[in-house]
Amino acid sequence: MLALVSWPAAAEDATAIFAGGCFWCMEPPYDQLDGVKSTTSGYIGGHVDDPTYEQVSAGGTGHAEAVKVVYDPEVVSYERLLAVFWRNVDPLTANRQFCDAGSQYRSAIFYVDERQKTLAEESLEQVAARFDEPVVTEINPAGTFYPAEDYHQDYYEKNPLRYKFYRYGCGRDQRLEEVWGDEAGG
Repeated sequence: MLALVSWPAAAEDATAIFAGGCFWCMEPPYDQLDGVKSTTSGYIGGHVDDPTYEQVSAGGTGHAEAVKVVYDPEVVSYERLLAVFWRNVDPLTANRQFCDAGSQYRSAIFYVDERQKTLAEESLEQVAARFDEPVVTEINPAGTFYPAEDYHQDYYEKNPLRYKFYRYGCGRDQRLEEVWGDEAGG
């Protein structure tokens, strides 16, 4: 008689979605975290089905550039992902992140369940307590996430010089340091 071995059930992956301006700049901080399995640049929060980059960047679709993070919650917590999000955005400026202007570049957290909503709201309260200015980052339910075109995925790895030039020219790191000091990017 053959004995059956019982394996522990594999932990299910979880998903988090964050909009922090240019999605090229939001992939790297998550890709560096242990427990993050993938990041995907895309569009969310609008009213146009299957939008293109040209449509979203021109405005009028209601979508924001965002990054979908698939992660192992046994290795990295949603709270940690939120902390990374906040330190990589300017939460004080509406409908703009650094040199990119328009609602498509707004900062937002798109929650996939009530637990994420609660944790996002708690994190917003903690962040708001740090500043005299109002925090304008949105917290919205996640709708359909549309992956961006292939050339946008892992842009910072495929085009490292262009990415660094864009990031510097956009003033992203300089503004993050103004807002967050030594915590910027963390």
